[in-house]
Amino acid sequence: MQTFTLVFLIALLLTTSTQIWLAVRHARHVRAHQDQVPEEFASQISLSDHQKAADYTCAKTRAGYPSILLHVLLLLVFTLGGGLNALSDFWAGWLTDPLAHGMALIISTFFIMSAAELPLSYYRTFVIEEQYGFNKMTPAMFFTDLIKQATLGLLLGAPLLFCVLWLMGKMGESWWLYAWVGWIAFNLFILAIFPTWIAPLFNKFTPLEDATLKTRIEQLMSKCGFKASGLFVMDGSRRSNHGNAYFTGFGKTKRIVFFDTLLARLSPGEIEAVLAHELGHFKHRHVIKRIVISFAMSLAFLGILGYLMEQSWFYEGLGVQVANVPSTAMALLLFFLVMPAFTFLLQPISSIYSRKHEFEADAYAAQNSSADDLIHALVKLYQDNAATLTPDPLHSAFYDSHPPASIRVAHLQSQGQS
Repeated sequence: MQTFTLVFLIALLLTTSTQIWLAVRHARHVRAHQDQVPEEFASQISLSDHQKAADYTCAKTRAGYPSILLHVLLLLVFTLGGGLNALSDFWAGWLTDPLAHGMALIISTFFIMSAAELPLSYYRTFVIEEQYGFNKMTPAMFFTDLIKQATLGLLLGAPLLFCVLWLMGKMGESWWLYAWVGWIAFNLFILAIFPTWIAPLFNKFTPLEDATLKTRIEQLMSKCGFKASGLFVMDGSRRSNHGNAYFTGFGKTKRIVFFDTLLARLSPGEIEAVLAHELGHFKHRHVIKRIVISFAMSLAFLGILGYLMEQSWFYEGLGVQVANVPSTAMALLLFFLVMPAFTFLLQPISSIYSRKHEFEADAYAAQNSSADDLIHALVKLYQDNAATLTPDPLHSAFYDSHPPASIRVAHLQSQGQS
């Protein structure tokens, strides 16, 4: 066994066992606290709702085990099992152009992986989400969305993939710098067109018509120095009972979007507080900071790939035999397939950074609206989304971009009193 093969297997085993261990911890912790609502929420959350959240959380956790194991199986089949070799040989019999061969290899690999994961996605939607009263989708809508996503992915992703593979083959050792510039341009392009071209393919967006609420929101935006192209309501209830609100776009395409389910559940003061939280992200430039970090990380990863694609042990250690090194498409595919096994344990760093932003946005909301209204809104959202109030701390540290409910509410209460 080659050294890198052993390193890969150890990393995969460590990542997989950690994922399963965290899931088991999470379910046990939630079950251990399901019979009593935390004291700070007892006046707003009933025991039955708290227990529903525990059941829902544990059901989603159990459904995650097959997904973890399927990912490991597919990864091993494609790498050490010879799957990529077989796919490469298959396409070599049909396509002689290296670019066409590389694109076919990568696209078919991700198509097979997506098809294998489809039954699990269907189960989550039509069994778990249905059981707990969240799903509003029909099978026809589910598969229509799937076709739209696949088509959109090909229309946008195929040109990007072509450019990256062309740069890898033509630009010498510094190809990754050119690819990085192209990646930045692509992401900015997607951010620009998402609100007006992509999102409407899946949901209907209508201008906010509540004049009183609209005036209140516009006053808050003016106070915070934020300009948007419009306030929109999204028909989220067509697919799910979950509620949310978000900013999208940048520059002149910035818009504020409220799920119709959120507007139906929250009072005007609570909606204003939720918006103030989102404006806090804008005021602290969190989105820009995250984009910059994402671009910096992509540069680092492309630099690492630029080194690895020249190393024969990288291919052979992952079960891929190549006649010539570098093999551009194979290197790109291998890198993105195995990278999660080596980076998973770094995930808490991302969670810590994201939570810092959430605390800052909450503090901004408390200063510019009402901390109590934001607390009430959050509790309603926890209740409506059946989000557990008692997550396992370690599981939360790995996966949750937002602070646990009790910590977040305590922080807001301190902000309201200061």
